[in-house]
Amino acid sequence: MLLFALLVCFSGSVLGQLEESQFGDETDFDLTDFDLDIAPRRVPRQVKTIITKETKPHIQELSIKTTIISRYAFTAVYCAMLNRHTAATEGVFQFQIPAGAYVSNFTMIIGGRVYQSEVRPKEKRVKQESGRAKNKEAGDASPEPELEVFKMAAKIPGRNRAIFLLTYEELLQRRLGRYEHVTSLRPMQLVSRLSLDVTIVDHSPVTDLQVLPLRNGRSNTSPAKPGPPVTTVIKKEQNVCKVTFSPNIVQQAKITTNGLLGDFVVRYDVQRDMGIGDIQVLNGHFVHYFAPKDLPVVPKNVVFVIDTSASMLGRKIRQTKDALFTILRDLRPGDRFNFISFSNKIKVWQPNRLVPVTPLNVRDAKKFIFTLATTGGTNIDDAIQTGSSLLREYLSDPDASPNSVSLIIFLTDGRPTVGELQSTAILGNTRSAVQEKFCIFTIGLGNDVDYRLLERMSLENCGMMRRIHEDADASAMLKGFYDEIGTPLLSDIRINYTENSVQYVTQHLFTNYFNGSEIVIAGKLTNQSAESLHVQVTASNNDKSIILETDVPLRHRQIEMEKHVKAATAAMAEGAKVLGSVTEDFVERVWGFLSVKEGLRSRLRSQTSKEREEYIQQATNLSLTYHFLSPVTNLVVEKPEVLADNTMAPAPTIAPAGREDVSNANELPGDSEDGKPQEPNKEAGSRTSSLSNNIGKVQRRPAKKSITVSKTSADGDPHFVVEFPLSKLTVCFNINGEPGHVLRLVSDHKHSGVTVNGKLIGAPAPPGSHKQQRTYFSTITIVVDRPRRAYIEVTPKKVILDGRDRMVLPCHSTVSVDSGVLSVSIVGKSNVTVTVGGNISFVILLHQYKNPAPYQRDHLGFYIGHSKGLSHNCHGLLGQFLYQEVGVAELPAEGDMKPASVLKVKDRSVPVVQKSRKIYSGAQSVDCWFARNNAAKLIDGQYEDYLMSHMFDTGDWPHGTNRV
Repeated sequence: MLLFALLVCFSGSVLGQLEESQFGDETDFDLTDFDLDIAPRRVPRQVKTIITKETKPHIQELSIKTTIISRYAFTAVYCAMLNRHTAATEGVFQFQIPAGAYVSNFTMIIGGRVYQSEVRPKEKRVKQESGRAKNKEAGDASPEPELEVFKMAAKIPGRNRAIFLLTYEELLQRRLGRYEHVTSLRPMQLVSRLSLDVTIVDHSPVTDLQVLPLRNGRSNTSPAKPGPPVTTVIKKEQNVCKVTFSPNIVQQAKITTNGLLGDFVVRYDVQRDMGIGDIQVLNGHFVHYFAPKDLPVVPKNVVFVIDTSASMLGRKIRQTKDALFTILRDLRPGDRFNFISFSNKIKVWQPNRLVPVTPLNVRDAKKFIFTLATTGGTNIDDAIQTGSSLLREYLSDPDASPNSVSLIIFLTDGRPTVGELQSTAILGNTRSAVQEKFCIFTIGLGNDVDYRLLERMSLENCGMMRRIHEDADASAMLKGFYDEIGTPLLSDIRINYTENSVQYVTQHLFTNYFNGSEIVIAGKLTNQSAESLHVQVTASNNDKSIILETDVPLRHRQIEMEKHVKAATAAMAEGAKVLGSVTEDFVERVWGFLSVKEGLRSRLRSQTSKEREEYIQQATNLSLTYHFLSPVTNLVVEKPEVLADNTMAPAPTIAPAGREDVSNANELPGDSEDGKPQEPNKEAGSRTSSLSNNIGKVQRRPAKKSITVSKTSADGDPHFVVEFPLSKLTVCFNINGEPGHVLRLVSDHKHSGVTVNGKLIGAPAPPGSHKQQRTYFSTITIVVDRPRRAYIEVTPKKVILDGRDRMVLPCHSTVSVDSGVLSVSIVGKSNVTVTVGGNISFVILLHQYKNPAPYQRDHLGFYIGHSKGLSHNCHGLLGQFLYQEVGVAELPAEGDMKPASVLKVKDRSVPVVQKSRKIYSGAQSVDCWFARNNAAKLIDGQYEDYLMSHMFDTGDWPHGTNRV
C-alpha cells in the first residue's frame, strides 16, 4: 500500500530508469567519482587512500529520514551506490533495523530499470530473490541484540549507479519513562554524503529530549565523551522536535574508518495528564495510549531463578552476581522474594517460603549469591517447577496480599541438557505449574539459548523475554530489565469501550502495568458519525479497586488529529515528503501493526495446529494488507541481471504472480489502452478477503489513496476547465493552438519557483467534424527552482525526473519516487501525481490507446490538485484564475433574442453560454460557462502571450509582472 508510502513510500512501487553515468576509463577515476561533499585538497591522505583502495561499489549517499508521529515511527532509507569499475560488480545493500520494526517497502533502481518488491505469503515458493530481515529463531545469534539485518545483493553495471530505497515502521515502546528510537549507522565504509534526520511530532508537548553518544559496541558502558555526536543539531519546539546528524567523510573517519559508526539513539517522553490516557481518532480508527503515573507502588512477590551451569563460568556469572547485588538494594520493604539456582541440581535459598525484605534477609541473600558456583548441566524444567511451587504455596497462604504482583525472573545461557529436554513438554509443565496465577519473565544470555522456548514461556505466562548478547554488559542490562518490571503500579487492568461502537480491538486485558511503561490499544470504530466513545478502565492498585471513565468526543479528536497529521507532514525533512500519504493513515497503521504483532504472539501461544493456522492466516492477511515484511511473509523482488553489453536484462513480459490483485479502484481513472475508460478492478482484495478470519477481511488497499483534485484542468482537445470555489462557478474554454506550440499553464517562477509548460501535438479531426485538426498535450514539464533546480517531464510513455538523481520511469508501472525537491507517484497506465513541497500538487492523466484510430493520439490531461503553495501572483492559462473571483450577469433580451449571459472577470465582460464538459477521462460531467474565441477577454492578454520558446522556459508574464 505504501506510499511512503514511499514515503518513501518510497512506498508505492518504484519502477524506472536511471540514466547511465558517463565516466572515463577505469584507470582515470579520481575522488570526483565519489562526489565528495568536501574540497578534495582538504581530504586527509589517509582518507583518500581508504577510499581509492576500496574495491566494492562506493556509497555516494546514505540518507535516513524518520518521522515519529504520536510514537509511531516511519523511516525511509535512501542509498546511492557507485560502481566505478568498467565491469559489472556486485553491490550489497544492508541495513540494520530494529527487531520490532516491519519493512514496508524495498525498491532498487539499477542501470535504467526499477525493481519493486512485493510482499507475499511465506509459504509461497518463488524463484526470485528474496530480501528480508533475518528473523531470530532459536539459537540465532544476530550482530546486535535489538537489531536485525536487511540485506540485498545485486549486480551493478560498470560505470553506473544503483539506488536502494528501504522503508520500515515501528511503534516505539515506552521503557523506564522514555521512548527510544535507534538508527543503525553501519554502512561498512566511509560515505561521501551521510545524513540522518529524525522528526518527532506529538500533539502532547515533547519532554526530556536527549540524543545519546553513538553506541558503538554491544556494551552499554558510558563513552569517553558524553553528549550528542559531532555535527548533531537539535531543534526543539513544544510539539515538534528535529534532530539532524550529517558528518562529512573526514568527520566519519575520525569516528571510525571501517564505516561502523554505531547506533544513533534519540530518547524522549511526552507530557501526559492523569486520567484515562491519550485517545487519538483518525479516519475510522482509534489508538489509546494509557500510562498512568503518581500511583502507589503495588507490593511484589518475586522469585529469581538463576542458571549456574558450567557454561556460566567466568564473565557471565560475575556480571549476573553484580546485577543481583544491585537489584537486592532496590527491593522495597513490602516485597517478598527468594532465590533459586539451578544446574544438574536445584538449590533454594529459603526453602518453602518467600521472605520479606529486611536488612537481615538482604544480607543473607547476598551471601547466597556470592557463593554461587558454576558446574554441571541445565535442568530448566525442574527449576521452573520449583520456582512455581514456591509462589503457588505463598499465594495460597491466607496472609498473602491479595493485590500483590507475583512473578518469576528466569535467567539462562543455554538449552535444557538435564531432565526434561523437549520444549513442548517443558511449556506444558510450566502452564500446569503457573495456573495463570503469576507471570514469568525470561532472560536469555549469549548465543546458545533456545530463544523460542524462552519467548513462548514468557508469552504463555503474561511475561516478557529479553535477550542479552554474548559481549553485552549483562550486569547493566539485567538491572535495566529488572527496573522495567520492578515497580508495578496496577494489576488486572481491563479497558472497555462503548458496546457495539468498536470492533477488532487489540489486546485490552492486561495482567500488570509497570511504572514507566505504556499500554497501547487500537481498534476500528463501527460508527464514524457517533458523537462520543465511552471509555472505562478498571484495575487494582494495592488494596484498592480503580475505575476511570470518560466520554471521548470523536469529532473533536478527529479534527485534532487531522491538524496533527498536517503538522507532521509539514515538519518532515526534505526527501521524506513521500511519507506523507502513509502518515495520513497512521492510526490505522498502528492498528494494523499491533494486530499483526498480536496474531504472531497468539500463534506462539496456540495449543492446537488448527488454532495456530488460524492465527498465522490472520497475521499473513494483515501483513499483506499493510505490505509488512513479518515472520509470516517474504519480500520478493526480481533478481537484476546484467547483460554482456553492460545493460540490464529487460523486464519480464508477464507480470509476476500476485500483483494482479492490486486495485486502482479508488484512483483517479485514466484511459485504458483500447481507448475506453478503465473500470475498477472488482476482484481487488480477493486474495485478502478470501482468508477466513474476522480481522483478515480487511480489503487490501491500492498503492495510493484516492486522489482529490479540483476541476481546474486542461484535458482533451485541449478543453480548459476552471473552478472558482469562492464564486461557486465553473468556466470552460478551448485553445485552438498549433502542433509544436509550447503553452504556459502555470507561471509562479519568482515566488514559489514553480513553472508548468505543455507542448501540443496534432491529430486529424474525426470524420464529420467541423475542425481541420485537433491538438492535445503530448508533453508536460514542471520546473522547480527552490530550494534547488529540479524538473519533471511527463509523456504518455515515460516520466523523466531530474532532482537528486536523473531517473526515467515508465508509465506502465506503479511507482513512487522522492527526489527531495519533487516527488512523483505513478499509477500504471492511469495517472501521475507530482508533488512540490507539502502544498502544491498536480495530477496528469495518461490517455493511451492500444490500437489508435487515425485521429487518436496518446496524450495527457493536466489537473491542479493542491494549489495553496502557489502565490497570489501566479499566472499562466490556468494559474491566473486560482485566486480570482468572477460573477455571471444576464444582459436584457433584445427583440426575439433570449437574454445573453456575460462573465465578469476583473473589469472585463466576457460573453458566455452554458455547456457541459466531461473530465477525469469521462468519469464526471461538469456544467460550465463557456467562453468562445480562444478565451478572448477571459484570459489576460492574447493567446500568443502564452507561447513559450521551449519546454523549460520560465520567463515571466510578458507584461512585466505575473499579473496585469
